[in-house]
Amino acid sequence: MPFQITRFLEPSYQLAECPTWDDRTNRLLWTDIQGCSIQSMDWDTKEITTFKFENEVGSFGLTDDDRLIVSVWDKVLLFDPQTGKSEPLAEIEEDLPPTRLNDGKIGPDGAYWVGTMDTSSPREPIANLYRVCSTGEVDKIRDGLTVSNGLAWSADGSVMYHSDSSPGWIEAYEFDPATGSLGSKMLFAQQTNETGRPDGATVDAEGNYWSAGVSAGLLNCFAPDGSLKHAIEVPAPKPTMPCFCGPDLDTLIMTTLKPSPEDDGVSGALYLIEGHGTKGLPTERFKTSG
Repeated sequence: MPFQITRFLEPSYQLAECPTWDDRTNRLLWTDIQGCSIQSMDWDTKEITTFKFENEVGSFGLTDDDRLIVSVWDKVLLFDPQTGKSEPLAEIEEDLPPTRLNDGKIGPDGAYWVGTMDTSSPREPIANLYRVCSTGEVDKIRDGLTVSNGLAWSADGSVMYHSDSSPGWIEAYEFDPATGSLGSKMLFAQQTNETGRPDGATVDAEGNYWSAGVSAGLLNCFAPDGSLKHAIEVPAPKPTMPCFCGPDLDTLIMTTLKPSPEDDGVSGALYLIEGHGTKGLPTERFKTSG
């Protein structure tokens, strides 16, 4: 069956990102970054609830106590969707105004891995990748980045993927899921404007790495050895992140952004991609203690 791509929802957003499946509530969540909000959709009814924040929401993750860990510009919060209350956990690069928190995910170690990006133009390599634990302790993992992106882990947790969108590289690290420590790294793939510089990503149950090629209107699927399996054309020119979701984790959704505030009728929407023949991995949750 060839890939079939259709619009998943009617609403569109200036910058939709970070689609995340919550198996406990049967909901799909994603950020509306420039709308300073998280959107939460009931899978059965398609009803959307919006949670507003004081600044741009770069990314978020689920927690083991049914809250969300949320990056709001330079702050990391624990947010309770039931009460609407937030609890501060950490501040990152609050003394570096050009940067903001960007792509972030919960690793198999139960920590929140999140990177920053330079928001100025032209971008400079002043951003970093961090690991945030339950105590609010923040460890710098990698420096010299422009737009930290593409975080994802293999099914057994032994490999962590990470990219920098501007230079276009995707790296693979040896990863210890028990401690969160990194081992040796290798260049997994090198992308260009034409092949799709890497934005957000996910890994499927077969170990393939799915990367949004934001510069080329492509969803790129790489085999575990780094070879390109599929380069799927997306109707919107700027795809931002794929996510396997649904009760059986067999539904593939892609978020997109609008290159300009004007509405071209396709950009900024969420898309359903069929014909991939695989499933995703369960969503990891942030450990709020221990």
